Amino acid sequence: MTDQKTRTGSGGRTFRDVLGFTWRHWTRQPVRVLAVALAALFGALADVFTPHYAGELVDALARNAANGAAPTWHAAIAAFWMLTALGLAGTLMRQLAFQNIIVLTLRMMSEIATQAFHRVQRFSTDWHANSFAGSTVRKITRGMWALDLLNDTLLVALFPSLVMLVGSTVLLALQWHVMGLVVGLGSLLYLAVTVSLSLFYVAPSARLANAWDTKMGGALADAISCNAVVKAFGAETREEARLARVVSKWDKRTRRTWRRGTFNGGVQGVLLVAMQAAILGAALMLWARGLASVGDITFALTLFFLLKGYLRDVGMHVRNLQRSVNDMEELVMLDAQPLGIDDKPGAPPIVIDRGDIRFENMTFRYGADQRPLYENLSLRIAPGERVGLVGHSGSGKTTLIKLIQRLYDVSGGRITIDGQDIARVLQASLRSQIAIVQQEPVLFHRSLAENIAYARPGATRAEIERAARQASAHDFIAALPHGYDTLVGERGVKLSGGERQRVAIARAFLANAPILIFDEATSSLDSESEVLIQQAMERLMVGRTTVVVAHRLSTVRALDRLLVLERGRVVEEGSHDALIRRESGLYRRLFERQALELTKGLADDVVLR
Repeated sequence: MTDQKTRTGSGGRTFRDVLGFTWRHWTRQPVRVLAVALAALFGALADVFTPHYAGELVDALARNAANGAAPTWHAAIAAFWMLTALGLAGTLMRQLAFQNIIVLTLRMMSEIATQAFHRVQRFSTDWHANSFAGSTVRKITRGMWALDLLNDTLLVALFPSLVMLVGSTVLLALQWHVMGLVVGLGSLLYLAVTVSLSLFYVAPSARLANAWDTKMGGALADAISCNAVVKAFGAETREEARLARVVSKWDKRTRRTWRRGTFNGGVQGVLLVAMQAAILGAALMLWARGLASVGDITFALTLFFLLKGYLRDVGMHVRNLQRSVNDMEELVMLDAQPLGIDDKPGAPPIVIDRGDIRFENMTFRYGADQRPLYENLSLRIAPGERVGLVGHSGSGKTTLIKLIQRLYDVSGGRITIDGQDIARVLQASLRSQIAIVQQEPVLFHRSLAENIAYARPGATRAEIERAARQASAHDFIAALPHGYDTLVGERGVKLSGGERQRVAIARAFLANAPILIFDEATSSLDSESEVLIQQAMERLMVGRTTVVVAHRLSTVRALDRLLVLERGRVVEEGSHDALIRRESGLYRRLFERQALELTKGLADDVVLR
């Protein structure tokens, strides 16, 4: 919240940010924007001149009644046709504006949604770890629809209204200076009060209401996505109470915003009544002094009633402008958010043939931490070598594999693969050549075939099935009612942990990447699933540079080399057999502790039976 307040502390700055964002998107469709603006302009000008010809029509009729002269009748007919033409022209111009703004706005909304999704996908791992998915979706969708209101307000509502106000003031001033002065000053006062109240009174309250609206979306998504845990602990009532607290805050903030908006509308109504009295009073005074005819009074009255409608609309348009800006500001902030890990300009794709990974005097620290996790680490993983990372929780194992994927940038030194600095190549090309099987593999709510083929979208069904067989997944998939077309549920919840792991391994088989990473892939599985997955892992490792992170040390015994990490340092290195012979070694202590826990668990199981 502190960062948000710092950025949006100035209402004017928020408006400038949002309007600048909108302007940049307008410049991508300049012809369309110009067409909307010109159509709206000519439609407004038709309304500006309508009162003038209404006054001429009344004057012509009044002269004709008094004198019966034919020329006055012709003047009345001419005024009639001008009024008809102005009405048709205004309608046609407004239709033209509406047809063009539909295309303009839909293209802009599509661009904004696409670009926001593009950026969100490329935000850093830390950003995603600290952000609610539901809140992010809410920011994007709310901002998209606010753009629709903003375009309508600026191009086909507020702009024509301002044209009407300026045109009316000029026409009245040309005929009666005092009337032009009344309308001009009254309009300026009305606009100044309306804008000030919206910008400095309603907008700050709306900003807080939107922040709580975003939090409510995040709270809903968090509870719904974790519904299995909620049910497991019978915590439905507790979650409802938690949401109720968020909804209560949202209710208070929103109520205050709506009340301020209503007060703003009331002030605008009082100003309109005062302006009405001033204009009508001036018109009556001019008529009483013989300075205005009946047609002039008709002109003034018609113009005022048109003006009153436009002024009332201006108040509504300013409120809509304020609301749409408030609704868009979180989307604009998202657009301005740094990616965190960005490709260098002109970065080439990486080419990995051998899979030779090197850490060269690499230093890494999290964020602003003073103490680095890794400092001057130099390490090589040879092509085709199978390396295990072992150590206590927090020793840096998972961070090391994230650095290989360039999910973080190093603070010093560099990481190379086949001699190429991974910080200077395209991230997507790097990660597409690294197959990873995570501890908790995430699946899309799509079919099993689509999930396996995610590694290679163009794969045939035969290739998908072959990968599933290699991963020991084909048998359980074939037994499902819809086989490979079975939908797996959100994040794969319809499958067991072992089944999800085998699908993830099948995906890795299909990727056929030169570098392979297993991130504690068997740590939370039963013994039977672990055996199947271990066999699949061994098949997958053949011919690939492999990095295995493991808590269960039984899974790394057959690897070529083990790296024992402690607080970001490699404290031991060697094969399982070599490390287990070190009497005071860390690896031996970890292995013996796990062996003891396993023996105790088996003994307890025998006693229970």
